[in-house]
Amino acid sequence: MSPSALAQVLGGLPKQPHNPDLIVGYDTADDAAVYRLRDDLALVQTVDFFTPIVDDPFDYGRIAALNSINDVWAMAGTPITAMAITCFPKKGVDYSILGEIMRGGLRVLNENGVTLVGGHSVDSEQIMFGYAVTGLIHPDQVAANAGARPGDTLILTKPIGTGVISTGIKFEKASAEEAAAATATMLTPGRAAAEAMREFDVRGATDITGFGLLGHAWELAAASKVTLEIVAERVPMLPGALELAGRKMLTKGDRVNREYVGGDLMIDPDITKETISLLYDPQTAGGMLIAIARDRAEAMLARLRETYAQAAIIGRAIDYSGRSLVVI
Repeated sequence: MSPSALAQVLGGLPKQPHNPDLIVGYDTADDAAVYRLRDDLALVQTVDFFTPIVDDPFDYGRIAALNSINDVWAMAGTPITAMAITCFPKKGVDYSILGEIMRGGLRVLNENGVTLVGGHSVDSEQIMFGYAVTGLIHPDQVAANAGARPGDTLILTKPIGTGVISTGIKFEKASAEEAAAATATMLTPGRAAAEAMREFDVRGATDITGFGLLGHAWELAAASKVTLEIVAERVPMLPGALELAGRKMLTKGDRVNREYVGGDLMIDPDITKETISLLYDPQTAGGMLIAIARDRAEAMLARLRETYAQAAIIGRAIDYSGRSLVVI
């Protein structure tokens, strides 16, 4: 469902009793929940699943697994277990397809030290797949979307554009090279980013997924009560993504993400409409948006580029200036 509809539903729920051990709940729309078990240990929990975005079922399973695990890494946590969630039709699609999807997901779990402990399946005409993931973290090392501070530098670890390229693949408008680049970035784990966040004592971060760069940046800004300035020309983009946006290879997320952010931003009028579409473009297994103290940003960027070649400094956090986002 759209982020604005989801926010409306969650906003109508009765307030829960205060729990001092709940470090991060759903009130700030963060990537995962964090619950303190003891003074030196907390549980990280998340769930995510979605429809196929690539043609190869094995790759779909791998991407779905990374997309789910990334929410734990976005909190700087270490994922430990996963439960599979699948919607699959009883008739019309060979079960070998589901086997390949699950084999791809299990490959990623095994590569990242995550143990599959079970799951749940539902008969559905629409195929969907993903995982509920549990991780661990020290309570003092949590990176939350409420942790950005004025003066912080913003680093994005991966290029954007997977949404428009997935649409281009669907309508046979994306080239093989563009599809391969999008698949490669989706299959790059967020584990190294989580390790770097712990190493550099990061407290503010989020991953960029369905709400797009601007949607998740808006959540980071709103939860942290700061304004984020994003320099559009510094944002790394996948090859071919701008051209596909110009050819209207947009998902419905382009519209709903704009509605979600609403008027709580200012965009320089010289920025092209194609670039703006990419900034709203929903991502799958996207990169981390990290807020780090300015004097440590270059060192962290160098560390991140060991794994994420296109990682870039894309802006900064400043004192709240009347709008949560400013795009220049």
